[in-house]
Amino acid sequence: MSEPELTCKEVVELVNDYLSAVMPAADRPRFADHLAECPGCSTYLEQMKTTIELTGQLREDELGDDIKRDLLEAFRRWKKSL
Repeated sequence: MSEPELTCKEVVELVNDYLSAVMPAADRPRFADHLAECPGCSTYLEQMKTTIELTGQLREDELGDDIKRDLLEAFRRWKKSL
C-alpha cells in the first residue's frame, strides 16, 4: 500500500528538511510528486531557495514562532487565492 499524497500544508512544513537534506529518503518521492502536481508549492519552494541564497542560510530554529506563523498564514492566503 502506498503512502497518501502530501498536502500543501505538509509540504510547507517539510521544505526546510528538504532543503537541508535531512528529509528521510523514503519521504522524498512523495514530496517530489506533490511538487510535480502543485504549481503553488513549486513556486513556494523556489521562493525559499531564493530567500536562502539571498540571506545566506535559513535555519528554522532561528525563526520565532510568530514569524513561522505569519509565513504559513501568508502562504495559506496565497494558496486560497489560486
